[in-house]
Amino acid sequence: MKTLRRFIHREALVAVGFVTAGFLALFFFFDLVDELRWVGRAGANAYQLPHALLFVVLSIPSHLYELLPITVLIGTIFVMARLAQSSEFTIMRTSGLGPWRALRTLLTLGGFFVVLTFAVGDYLAPLSDKAAQLVKAKYLGRLTTGATGAWLKERQDDRSFAVNVRALGADGGMLGIRIFEFDANGRLSSQTRAASGKFGADGAWELASVERSIFHRPNTEGAHLERLEVPSLQWATNISADMVAASVLKPDRMATLELFQYVRHLDANGQSAQRYEIEFWRKVFYPLSCLVMVVLALPFAYLHFRSGGIAGHVFGGVMAGISFFLLNNVFGYAGNLHQWSPWLTAAAPGLIYSMLSLAALGWLVLRH
Repeated sequence: MKTLRRFIHREALVAVGFVTAGFLALFFFFDLVDELRWVGRAGANAYQLPHALLFVVLSIPSHLYELLPITVLIGTIFVMARLAQSSEFTIMRTSGLGPWRALRTLLTLGGFFVVLTFAVGDYLAPLSDKAAQLVKAKYLGRLTTGATGAWLKERQDDRSFAVNVRALGADGGMLGIRIFEFDANGRLSSQTRAASGKFGADGAWELASVERSIFHRPNTEGAHLERLEVPSLQWATNISADMVAASVLKPDRMATLELFQYVRHLDANGQSAQRYEIEFWRKVFYPLSCLVMVVLALPFAYLHFRSGGIAGHVFGGVMAGISFFLLNNVFGYAGNLHQWSPWLTAAAPGLIYSMLSLAALGWLVLRH
């Protein structure tokens, strides 16, 4: 059985690697063509072709994370269908490779891709994506979202803070910072404006070019406003660089642990976390979709192919895989809209397709 297992694993790894390389090359070409429209902009410190190439290369891990489940499906379907067409899988079955042993063989292979997808999505892709965004920001300007930037909220003891960051700079720092402080009665007690800021080693924000307005209300008659201007100021906060980046950029680029901490921060400060909870559970279940893909590919080994009929069945399998990802996105939007349970919203497509695949496998085994 070890020989058969190694043979199937080797053939599947080669096929998946070939398909993945082809898709990545295609995305590299499309991304490069898209980036060429920015080449030569921003005056003297222009965005040149080497910068565009670097940005596209740094975007490859994110594409790899998104593509791995579908390339696992395509590569595994091709291998299993080819083994069925050449009657090699029939010989394997007569040698003792039963349905459940074949399923375990493919699940072992799927487990490897689960670990690979998790490692790329949680470690490699977030780092490379941040580096790519900083390369673009350095030569094209700041990174921002919307007209007012990102808004965050934090509670410290009996006081609450509303924080606005207009954009992220090319060095990873913050630009256009506004901090509104409210007392226990919900009244505005201070307002802080800073031209820029960076994240300190101890977690505090180091603000530069600060203008601070403090509202003193000892009584109705003695209320007055105090204005201060200081070159720098430290503000103690639990809002991390990843939380700000998640608000300015896409949350699905965060690591699973960072996204979990961000969800806890939103819950602790009374903010809606439904969207980010769904993203968190999708990050948890997305690597496991590789297991769904190999289960979906196994029934193709039990089909009988006529000469030249393999292409149509492979195409049908690919369409089934694409429908899985479409359903995954539909469940994500519907769950956010209707306030469904986040973990069930993220897990439902995988459970549905796993049951359909096992049902198809059982029917084919009983039929043959």
